[in-house]
Amino acid sequence: MRDPSLTPDETTEPQRRRWLILVVMIVAEIMDLLDASIVNVAGPALEDSLGAGSVGLQWVIGGYALTLGAGLVLGGRLGDRYGRRRMFLIGLTAFTVSSLLCAGAPNIESLIAFRLLQGTAGAMLLPQGLGLLRENFSGPELTKVFAIFGPVLGLGGIIGPVLGGFLIEGDFFGLGWRSVFLVNLPIGATALIVAAKFVPRKPGDRTVRVDLVGAALVVAACALLVLPLNQGQEDGWPLWTWLCMGASAVGFCLFAVHQRRTAAAGREPLVTPGLLRKPAFTVGLGGIALFFGGLIGTQLVLTLYLQIGRHFTAGDAGLGNLPLAVGTAIGGAVSGAFLADRIGRKVLQIGPLVQLAGAALLWFELDALDPASFSIRDIAPGVTVAGIGAGMVIAALFSFILAAVDDNEIGSASGVLSAVQAVGGSIGVAVFGSVFFARAETGDFTGGFHRALIVQACLLLAFLAITFLLSRKGRPEEDQHGISPEAASGDSTTKQHLTA
Repeated sequence: MRDPSLTPDETTEPQRRRWLILVVMIVAEIMDLLDASIVNVAGPALEDSLGAGSVGLQWVIGGYALTLGAGLVLGGRLGDRYGRRRMFLIGLTAFTVSSLLCAGAPNIESLIAFRLLQGTAGAMLLPQGLGLLRENFSGPELTKVFAIFGPVLGLGGIIGPVLGGFLIEGDFFGLGWRSVFLVNLPIGATALIVAAKFVPRKPGDRTVRVDLVGAALVVAACALLVLPLNQGQEDGWPLWTWLCMGASAVGFCLFAVHQRRTAAAGREPLVTPGLLRKPAFTVGLGGIALFFGGLIGTQLVLTLYLQIGRHFTAGDAGLGNLPLAVGTAIGGAVSGAFLADRIGRKVLQIGPLVQLAGAALLWFELDALDPASFSIRDIAPGVTVAGIGAGMVIAALFSFILAAVDDNEIGSASGVLSAVQAVGGSIGVAVFGSVFFARAETGDFTGGFHRALIVQACLLLAFLAITFLLSRKGRPEEDQHGISPEAASGDSTTKQHLTA
């Protein structure tokens, strides 16, 4: 009820300020999505400017996703302990500064290091978004917030390669690829000023203990997995690459054991141990990694094929991603509006089948095209069909995995799923990049794309098998975001990425 002592202007002004919080959260999330995909079109420019080879390019793209994914759950716990506003401001500042460092990188080694730092900053920044929205909105307003939040994030994933291509090809002020990172400076600085002024100060819970040992185990295990996948192809898969991957598996097992022991000792683990005892959830983690590894990997190969194989400019290569983006949007709309509620889990089985059909069509299109007169229209049908299948899965996947999770575990589960999604994307970049460049180095760009399609088909078939182990019905939408009454006081949640 409105205080009668307040004028209409005095009551509406706080309302307007609260909606500025939503704007700031959206801006921060879009910065992440842009930086995850905007450099996909920068390969030739980085090669010309910094002498980046195939491995360097894979690290520039996949390294960001690696540190982002490895740090997401830790970032959420830091927000719980020290306050989400504080961690949001720290993360946003670090993200903006690291973007400046990336733009000024003098060599490829420095750029890779700064991208790893940028991903770490993103891991501190992003988990605070949904928590801050939950702290400042409730009831019907919160539903309205998420109705705005999701589609805008989807748009951020779509425009990344397009914006990157426009900036690189435009070569504004002679900055070339550096403008891809400099674009974050005015955006980040503005968001920082608005957030510092309008996001309310709320203290964290200092009784929350941060499991640094668990965080270190996750980071080490992820690094031991991605490092050999990036370097193995160029080095001829020596013994150390296989030892690293074996050590990575041991590291993940040690993390699971440590989480259970931490909980048994009465301390707070990074991941609720009960999640790891749910077969449907643990299998779902594998499905997330397989699906997004294949999706992000093939999107990278498409861009590399257009630029390196068909000599597209950065701008044209960015526009070449539009058939995939349009198909993903169509598939997501069909799945969300018509199929998921009516046919349940089957939508997750139809989606990969449609993707496989798109990959098969693309295979034949690549064989039939005339290199002398190639245009994106020659492969647009196959890419679009594959995008439709991907969109069907993206729109429903998280809800079916979270259906196996108890209400008080939603926050932790959402964070783990988002982290696995990011790390899976990093692995996809490494694997698909290695497969493509193994053939591209001999000049067989079509053969490299063909091999990537074979790898994608294998991942899709494995994902299809996993879907039969998931729940038949998805989780209600409000519970997916961790805002059910039972979960409202639980852990901080990280967003469900909507990649396209």
